[in-house]
Amino acid sequence: MATAQEKATPCCSPPNNNNPPQQPPRSSVTTTTFISAVDSRSDPPPKTPSAKGITVMVRAQTCHPLDPLSAAEISVAVATVRAAGSTPEVRDSMRFVEVALIEPDKQVVALADAYFFPPFQPSLLPRTKGGPVIPTKLPPRKARLVVYNKGSNETSIWIVELTEVHAATRGGHHRGKVISSKVVPDVQPPMDAVEYAECEAVVKDFPPFREAMKKRGIEDMDLVMVDPWCVGYHSEADAPSRRLAKPLIFCRTESDCPLENGYARPVEGIHVLIDIQNMVVLEFEDRKLVPLPPADPLRNYTSAETRGGVDRSDVKPLQIIQPEGPSFRVNGHFIQWQKWNFRIGFTPREGLVIYSVAYIDGSRGRRPVAHRLSFVEMVVPYGDPNDPHYRKNAFDAGEDGLGKNAHSLKKGCDCLGYIKYFDAHFTNFYGGVETIENCVCLHEEDHGILWKHQDWRTGLAEVRRSRRLTVSFICTVANYEYGFFWHFYQDGKIEAEVKLTGVLSLGALQPGETRKYGTTIAPGLYAPVHQHFFVARMDMAVDCKPGEAFNQVVEVDVKVEEPGNNNVHNNAFYAEEKLLKSELEAMRDCDPLSARHWIVRNTRSVNRTGHLTGFKLVPGSNCLPFAGSEAKFMRRAAFLKHNLWVTPYAHDEMYPGGEFPNQNPRIGEGLATWVKQNRPLEEADIVLWYVFGVTHIPRLEDWPVMPVDHIGFMLMPHGFFNNSPAVDVPPSPSDLDDKENGMPPKPVQNGLIAKL
Repeated sequence: MATAQEKATPCCSPPNNNNPPQQPPRSSVTTTTFISAVDSRSDPPPKTPSAKGITVMVRAQTCHPLDPLSAAEISVAVATVRAAGSTPEVRDSMRFVEVALIEPDKQVVALADAYFFPPFQPSLLPRTKGGPVIPTKLPPRKARLVVYNKGSNETSIWIVELTEVHAATRGGHHRGKVISSKVVPDVQPPMDAVEYAECEAVVKDFPPFREAMKKRGIEDMDLVMVDPWCVGYHSEADAPSRRLAKPLIFCRTESDCPLENGYARPVEGIHVLIDIQNMVVLEFEDRKLVPLPPADPLRNYTSAETRGGVDRSDVKPLQIIQPEGPSFRVNGHFIQWQKWNFRIGFTPREGLVIYSVAYIDGSRGRRPVAHRLSFVEMVVPYGDPNDPHYRKNAFDAGEDGLGKNAHSLKKGCDCLGYIKYFDAHFTNFYGGVETIENCVCLHEEDHGILWKHQDWRTGLAEVRRSRRLTVSFICTVANYEYGFFWHFYQDGKIEAEVKLTGVLSLGALQPGETRKYGTTIAPGLYAPVHQHFFVARMDMAVDCKPGEAFNQVVEVDVKVEEPGNNNVHNNAFYAEEKLLKSELEAMRDCDPLSARHWIVRNTRSVNRTGHLTGFKLVPGSNCLPFAGSEAKFMRRAAFLKHNLWVTPYAHDEMYPGGEFPNQNPRIGEGLATWVKQNRPLEEADIVLWYVFGVTHIPRLEDWPVMPVDHIGFMLMPHGFFNNSPAVDVPPSPSDLDDKENGMPPKPVQNGLIAKL
């Protein structure tokens, strides 16, 4: 991912554009070299005094260890793997499903932040005898590639060291170093957009399918929409020995309306099974002739006047302007806003990732909150037992990729105000690099009143408005749109929000037919009941330096005091805390009747009242699956059985359903298996897995499009500060140029928030 202002650079801008540091010598060695406080080379780099008077050897680095892979790095990784193919046939059969950065150990990130990238933070590293140990360079960046061999139907994982990365525009030789490669047996990687398009073409060209559509009055194949869905796993017939898809069929009514809602006319009764390795139809059956739903004028969602209608005219323009520029500052992928600072990244599977979240708290300095925040999986199970809807239980992250399905955001529509965009780079199926411009949006929002008080004696009132910093991206998976948002607030809160919109995935009905498992929303058309579940993975670090494991999780429930001497008026209630000591004990569910929430505490840090510092996870609205315990999709989604899971950090425990949920027959792989180790949690490097969802019972009002639905949760300070955090904005100029508006950086106006 690159910023909009950094598109021309191979990876990212140097830490200091005004004084570009010297480039370190290129090397293919994998070890990190360290020196003491004095460098013995004849041509030493510039020396920067640290806050404690220690000489810090500032070394040039092109990319921070957590920066997403650049387009050049992706090209190098792909070329390296392709060149390593044993035969021309193997090389020609390689399909590149995913190329992503291998994130280094937390200690390497700490080294980078301490000595290599401003603001330099030597305090991140522990003190050592004889003075600080300063690295001359960081370990080489590495890429991890998921490669599908179309000829052999094998999936392999490659690790490539990016030892030499030259910009393609310079005509350099792209070369990396293969560290390892292995074939992963009995798995199928996520499907790719190229496969979607090829699958649609194969189905449309299949004579029995064309005949079946002709029976339904459709001869123009340009009107037909074929959505390839992963088959999931329902029986041995779905085993990963074959790469399979079971498409859903829809049909538009007009070929000249590009934004017609084709999902409004589902084609029922046709069964198709596709071998997408060889792109052939394995099974085809026209099981039942269900008439296509009649054309409906509401099916179009273009502007009304373009289809002969009238748009609303009672809404006046609303402008959001920041004449002096934004209050945030951006350096590469490092963000500073008020007292918050963090880094942003992007992966093909998760989309937006938030790294190294910290709060600058006066004399206590930089206080870490979390090392890594992201959405690692989402599951959408449907509740209709009829064919084909019972198979609709998409794993949109593991089977498709939230990041790969992201799209460019449009100023004035997706985001308002003074916007900073970031681009995202991906490999396509054939190994080429594609860029999604304006993929991630960073902006400030007014958020109403933060605090207000009026003194009834004097009549004087004080009020402070709330402002929040928002980082977001939006992806489209077939018919649905999902917006993922991380909000940072002035009072120390972090909010995660998902917005669901788009259009419904519908079914067709026989004349006079109704379905108890859905809502009839138009003649011959119904919307099945379904749920959307999201899994947020939060690698916490509350008041912990990298490498420290001083966090624990406490569950808090509100209890009613028993009648008696302690409750003579029957009005007493209190908050009861319970330490979650192990993984099996930490499989928990929400309970709104007890106002249940959870606190991640630091076992070694206290505030001025002597209480342990922490951040609490406050659930929003939530649900659990309504599917029965023997539901087939729950074999792959055992993590949906609880709202909260807690594990100690392990670098290879990233995806709650396992890395390859597509056609996965293994029961309980992933999170539900890891916690069986029952590792201790009383003092650990804590990872929270929060599962939250919404049950969608479609309404008539949902037709023809889905209004935005909001769900999420909040991380809130709990005894983290001695009092409310001061959030006065520093009067320093912004580093950001608004090139679209042609506005130069201007000083940020001071603002002071009241202590709550």
